[in-house]
Amino acid sequence: MTVAAGAQRSAIDRAVAVIREHTVLEPTVGLILGTGLGGLAEEITIEAELRYEQIPGFPIPTVETHAGRLLFGRLAGAPVVAMQGRFHRYEGYTLPVIGFPVRVLQALGAEILVVSNACGGMHPLWAPGDLVLIADHINLLGDSPLVGPNDDALGPRFPDMSEPYDGELRALAREVARDLKLTLREGVYVAVTGPNLETPAEYRFLRTIGADVVGMSTVPEVIVAVHGGMRVLGISIITDACLPDALEPADVATIIATARKAEPDLTRLVTGVVDRMTR
Repeated sequence: MTVAAGAQRSAIDRAVAVIREHTVLEPTVGLILGTGLGGLAEEITIEAELRYEQIPGFPIPTVETHAGRLLFGRLAGAPVVAMQGRFHRYEGYTLPVIGFPVRVLQALGAEILVVSNACGGMHPLWAPGDLVLIADHINLLGDSPLVGPNDDALGPRFPDMSEPYDGELRALAREVARDLKLTLREGVYVAVTGPNLETPAEYRFLRTIGADVVGMSTVPEVIVAVHGGMRVLGISIITDACLPDALEPADVATIIATARKAEPDLTRLVTGVVDRMTR
Protein backbone atom coordinates (compact mmCIF):
# COMPACT_ATOMS: atom_id res chain seq x y z
CA MET A 1 0.00 0.00 0.00
CA THR A 2 1.40 3.42 -0.95
CA VAL A 3 1.65 6.37 1.43
CA ALA A 4 -1.07 8.20 -0.53
CA ALA A 5 -3.43 5.22 -0.35
CA GLY A 6 -2.76 4.86 3.38
CA ALA A 7 -3.43 8.57 3.88
CA GLN A 8 -6.86 8.19 2.33
CA ARG A 9 -7.79 5.43 4.72
CA SER A 10 -6.45 7.44 7.65
CA ALA A 11 -8.61 10.39 6.58
CA ILE A 12 -11.68 8.13 6.48
CA ASP A 13 -10.85 6.79 9.95
CA ARG A 14 -10.50 10.33 11.36
CA ALA A 15 -13.88 11.35 9.95
CA VAL A 16 -15.56 8.22 11.32
CA ALA A 17 -13.98 8.73 14.74
CA VAL A 18 -15.41 12.24 15.02
CA ILE A 19 -18.83 11.11 13.85
CA ARG A 20 -18.83 8.25 16.38
CA GLU A 21 -18.46 10.83 19.15
CA HIS A 22 -22.00 11.94 18.26
CA THR A 23 -23.81 8.72 17.29
CA VAL A 24 -23.48 4.95 17.44
CA LEU A 25 -26.20 4.38 14.82
CA GLU A 26 -25.04 2.04 12.05
CA PRO A 27 -26.85 3.00 8.84
CA THR A 28 -27.64 0.43 6.20
CA VAL A 29 -28.58 3.08 3.61
CA GLY A 30 -26.81 6.30 2.65
CA LEU A 31 -28.76 9.11 0.99
CA ILE A 32 -27.37 12.06 -0.98
CA LEU A 33 -29.90 14.87 -1.38
CA GLY A 34 -29.28 17.17 -4.33
CA THR A 35 -30.29 20.67 -5.39
CA GLY A 36 -33.69 21.62 -4.00
CA LEU A 37 -34.19 18.13 -2.58
CA GLY A 38 -33.14 18.56 1.04
CA GLY A 39 -36.75 18.29 2.22
CA LEU A 40 -36.60 14.50 2.12
CA ALA A 41 -34.73 14.88 5.39
CA GLU A 42 -38.01 15.91 7.04
CA GLU A 43 -39.19 12.30 6.69
CA ILE A 44 -36.21 11.03 8.69
CA THR A 45 -36.61 10.57 12.43
CA ILE A 46 -33.38 12.32 13.39
CA GLU A 47 -31.20 10.82 16.11
CA ALA A 48 -28.02 12.83 15.49
CA GLU A 49 -26.86 15.68 13.26
CA LEU A 50 -23.46 17.08 12.36
CA ARG A 51 -22.51 20.03 10.22
CA TYR A 52 -19.98 19.24 7.53
CA GLU A 53 -17.41 21.60 9.02
CA GLN A 54 -17.36 19.39 12.13
CA ILE A 55 -16.16 16.39 10.12
CA PRO A 56 -12.48 16.16 9.12
CA GLY A 57 -12.04 15.95 5.35
CA PHE A 58 -15.58 16.99 4.45
CA PRO A 59 -15.80 19.90 2.00
CA ILE A 60 -18.18 22.80 2.61
CA PRO A 61 -21.00 23.25 0.06
CA THR A 62 -21.28 26.70 -1.51
CA VAL A 63 -24.48 26.16 -3.50
CA GLU A 64 -27.90 27.49 -2.57
CA THR A 65 -30.23 24.86 -0.97
CA HIS A 66 -27.30 22.63 0.08
CA ALA A 67 -27.54 22.80 3.87
CA GLY A 68 -24.29 21.01 4.61
CA ARG A 69 -25.55 18.64 7.29
CA LEU A 70 -25.04 14.93 7.90
CA LEU A 71 -28.17 13.42 9.41
CA PHE A 72 -28.51 10.10 11.22
CA GLY A 73 -31.86 8.51 11.97
CA ARG A 74 -34.56 6.25 10.61
CA LEU A 75 -36.51 6.38 7.38
CA ALA A 76 -39.41 3.93 7.10
CA GLY A 77 -37.89 2.23 10.14
CA ALA A 78 -34.50 1.66 8.49
CA PRO A 79 -31.30 3.17 9.90
CA VAL A 80 -30.02 5.75 7.43
CA VAL A 81 -27.44 8.48 7.07
CA ALA A 82 -28.32 11.40 4.79
CA MET A 83 -26.11 14.05 3.24
CA GLN A 84 -28.23 17.18 3.09
CA GLY A 85 -26.17 18.82 0.39
CA ARG A 86 -23.37 17.65 -1.91
CA PHE A 87 -20.32 19.00 -3.73
CA HIS A 88 -19.56 19.77 -7.36
CA ARG A 89 -16.57 20.07 -9.64
CA TYR A 90 -17.55 23.64 -10.52
CA GLU A 91 -17.13 24.67 -6.88
CA GLY A 92 -13.44 23.96 -7.29
CA TYR A 93 -13.37 20.55 -5.61
CA THR A 94 -11.47 17.64 -7.12
CA LEU A 95 -13.36 14.43 -7.81
CA PRO A 96 -11.59 12.46 -5.03
CA VAL A 97 -12.69 15.17 -2.56
CA ILE A 98 -16.25 14.99 -3.92
CA GLY A 99 -16.24 11.21 -3.47
CA PHE A 100 -14.69 11.22 0.00
CA PRO A 101 -18.01 11.48 1.92
CA VAL A 102 -19.21 8.32 0.17
CA ARG A 103 -16.18 6.49 1.57
CA VAL A 104 -17.18 7.71 5.02
CA LEU A 105 -20.82 6.64 4.60
CA GLN A 106 -19.65 3.15 3.65
CA ALA A 107 -17.20 3.01 6.57
CA LEU A 108 -20.10 3.86 8.87
CA GLY A 109 -21.97 0.78 7.64
CA ALA A 110 -24.01 1.87 4.60
CA GLU A 111 -24.18 -0.86 1.97
CA ILE A 112 -26.67 0.92 -0.32
CA LEU A 113 -26.33 4.45 -1.70
CA VAL A 114 -29.36 6.38 -2.94
CA VAL A 115 -28.41 9.49 -4.92
CA SER A 116 -30.80 12.19 -6.09
CA ASN A 117 -30.28 15.26 -8.24
CA ALA A 118 -31.91 17.99 -10.26
CA CYS A 119 -31.23 17.74 -13.99
CA GLY A 120 -32.03 19.12 -17.39
CA GLY A 121 -34.27 16.99 -19.59
CA MET A 122 -33.27 16.35 -23.19
CA HIS A 123 -35.78 13.62 -24.02
CA PRO A 124 -38.50 15.26 -26.16
CA LEU A 125 -41.33 13.29 -24.50
CA TRP A 126 -40.35 14.09 -20.91
CA ALA A 127 -41.25 17.26 -19.00
CA PRO A 128 -40.05 19.35 -16.05
CA GLY A 129 -41.20 17.75 -12.81
CA ASP A 130 -40.82 14.18 -14.10
CA LEU A 131 -38.88 11.69 -12.00
CA VAL A 132 -36.18 9.78 -13.85
CA LEU A 133 -34.68 6.48 -12.72
CA ILE A 134 -31.01 6.50 -13.72
CA ALA A 135 -30.19 3.36 -15.68
CA ASP A 136 -26.67 4.36 -16.70
CA HIS A 137 -24.42 7.39 -16.93
CA ILE A 138 -21.84 9.11 -19.11
CA ASN A 139 -18.90 10.83 -17.42
CA LEU A 140 -17.89 14.04 -19.22
CA LEU A 141 -16.23 15.60 -16.17
CA GLY A 142 -12.83 14.92 -17.71
CA ASP A 143 -11.59 12.98 -14.70
CA SER A 144 -12.31 10.08 -12.33
CA PRO A 145 -12.31 10.08 -8.52
CA LEU A 146 -10.18 6.92 -8.72
CA VAL A 147 -7.18 8.54 -10.42
CA GLY A 148 -4.07 8.11 -8.31
CA PRO A 149 -2.74 5.32 -6.06
CA ASN A 150 -5.31 2.61 -5.36
CA ASP A 151 -5.91 1.16 -1.91
CA ASP A 152 -7.01 -2.43 -2.48
CA ALA A 153 -8.73 -2.38 0.91
CA LEU A 154 -11.16 0.22 -0.45
CA GLY A 155 -11.77 -1.39 -3.85
CA PRO A 156 -10.10 -2.89 -6.93
CA ARG A 157 -7.74 -0.97 -9.19
CA PHE A 158 -10.05 -1.48 -12.19
CA PRO A 159 -13.67 -1.68 -10.93
CA ASP A 160 -16.29 -3.11 -13.27
CA MET A 161 -18.94 -0.58 -14.37
CA SER A 162 -21.19 -2.85 -16.42
CA GLU A 163 -24.07 -2.15 -14.02
CA PRO A 164 -23.32 0.96 -11.94
CA TYR A 165 -26.98 1.31 -10.96
CA ASP A 166 -28.17 -1.88 -9.31
CA GLY A 167 -30.73 -3.78 -11.41
CA GLU A 168 -32.67 -5.16 -8.45
CA LEU A 169 -32.98 -1.73 -6.84
CA ARG A 170 -34.16 -0.23 -10.13
CA ALA A 171 -36.79 -2.97 -10.46
CA LEU A 172 -37.91 -2.24 -6.90
CA ALA A 173 -38.16 1.47 -7.67
CA ARG A 174 -40.32 0.76 -10.71
CA GLU A 175 -42.55 -1.47 -8.58
CA VAL A 176 -42.95 1.19 -5.88
CA ALA A 177 -43.66 3.89 -8.48
CA ARG A 178 -46.33 1.70 -10.05
CA ASP A 179 -47.99 1.06 -6.69
CA LEU A 180 -47.91 4.78 -5.84
CA LYS A 181 -49.17 5.67 -9.33
CA LEU A 182 -46.11 7.83 -9.97
CA THR A 183 -44.73 8.39 -13.45
CA LEU A 184 -41.13 7.20 -13.43
CA ARG A 185 -39.03 7.64 -16.55
CA GLU A 186 -35.81 5.68 -17.00
CA GLY A 187 -32.75 6.76 -18.89
CA VAL A 188 -29.11 7.84 -19.11
CA TYR A 189 -27.63 10.70 -17.05
CA VAL A 190 -24.63 12.63 -18.38
CA ALA A 191 -22.42 14.61 -16.00
CA VAL A 192 -20.78 17.83 -17.20
CA THR A 193 -18.59 20.25 -15.32
CA GLY A 194 -20.72 23.41 -15.38
CA PRO A 195 -21.48 25.82 -13.84
CA ASN A 196 -22.77 27.27 -17.10
CA LEU A 197 -25.71 25.54 -18.69
CA GLU A 198 -25.27 24.10 -22.16
CA THR A 199 -25.60 25.69 -25.59
CA PRO A 200 -28.12 24.33 -28.10
CA ALA A 201 -25.27 22.65 -30.00
CA GLU A 202 -24.05 21.01 -26.80
CA TYR A 203 -27.52 19.67 -26.01
CA ARG A 204 -27.66 18.17 -29.52
CA PHE A 205 -24.28 16.55 -28.94
CA LEU A 206 -25.26 15.12 -25.54
CA ARG A 207 -28.49 13.73 -26.92
CA THR A 208 -26.64 12.23 -29.89
CA ILE A 209 -24.20 10.32 -27.66
CA GLY A 210 -27.09 8.70 -25.79
CA ALA A 211 -27.98 10.92 -22.82
CA ASP A 212 -31.55 11.62 -21.73
CA VAL A 213 -30.81 14.04 -18.88
CA VAL A 214 -27.84 16.24 -17.99
CA GLY A 215 -26.46 17.45 -14.67
CA MET A 216 -23.31 18.49 -12.82
CA SER A 217 -23.08 15.90 -10.05
CA THR A 218 -23.75 12.28 -9.04
CA VAL A 219 -21.29 10.43 -11.28
CA PRO A 220 -18.19 10.85 -9.03
CA GLU A 221 -20.19 9.65 -6.02
CA VAL A 222 -21.49 6.63 -7.93
CA ILE A 223 -18.03 5.67 -9.20
CA VAL A 224 -16.66 5.74 -5.65
CA ALA A 225 -19.63 3.74 -4.35
CA VAL A 226 -19.25 1.07 -7.03
CA HIS A 227 -15.51 0.95 -6.40
CA GLY A 228 -16.27 0.19 -2.74
CA GLY A 229 -18.85 -2.49 -3.56
CA MET A 230 -21.97 -0.51 -2.63
CA ARG A 231 -25.26 -0.99 -4.44
CA VAL A 232 -26.53 2.23 -6.01
CA LEU A 233 -29.95 3.66 -6.83
CA GLY A 234 -30.12 6.99 -8.66
CA ILE A 235 -33.18 9.21 -9.18
CA SER A 236 -33.31 12.58 -10.93
CA ILE A 237 -35.94 15.30 -11.10
CA ILE A 238 -36.14 17.10 -14.43
CA THR A 239 -36.18 20.82 -13.63
CA ASP A 240 -35.94 22.38 -17.10
CA ALA A 241 -36.51 21.35 -20.69
CA CYS A 242 -33.30 21.29 -22.74
CA LEU A 243 -34.62 20.88 -26.27
CA PRO A 244 -32.20 22.72 -28.59
CA ASP A 245 -34.82 23.72 -31.18
CA ALA A 246 -37.19 25.13 -28.54
CA LEU A 247 -34.72 26.25 -25.89
CA GLU A 248 -35.79 28.93 -23.43
CA PRO A 249 -33.53 30.74 -20.95
CA ALA A 250 -33.28 28.91 -17.61
CA ASP A 251 -32.68 30.47 -14.20
CA VAL A 252 -31.72 28.97 -10.86
CA ALA A 253 -34.85 30.17 -9.07
CA THR A 254 -37.11 28.32 -11.52
CA ILE A 255 -34.94 25.20 -11.36
CA ILE A 256 -35.12 25.12 -7.56
CA ALA A 257 -38.85 25.82 -7.55
CA THR A 258 -39.48 22.96 -9.98
CA ALA A 259 -37.38 20.59 -7.89
CA ARG A 260 -39.24 21.51 -4.73
CA LYS A 261 -42.62 21.09 -6.40
CA ALA A 262 -41.71 17.55 -7.47
CA GLU A 263 -39.95 16.72 -4.21
CA PRO A 264 -43.01 15.16 -2.49
CA ASP A 265 -43.15 12.53 -5.24
CA LEU A 266 -39.42 11.86 -4.86
CA THR A 267 -39.88 11.57 -1.10
CA ARG A 268 -42.72 9.08 -1.47
CA LEU A 269 -40.72 7.03 -3.96
CA VAL A 270 -37.49 6.91 -1.93
CA THR A 271 -39.34 6.23 1.32
CA GLY A 272 -41.23 3.38 -0.34
CA VAL A 273 -38.05 1.89 -1.78
CA VAL A 274 -36.19 2.08 1.55
CA ASP A 275 -39.17 0.50 3.30
CA ARG A 276 -39.24 -2.49 0.92
CA MET A 277 -35.48 -2.96 0.49
CA THR A 278 -34.91 -3.26 4.24
CA ARG A 279 -37.85 -5.48 5.21
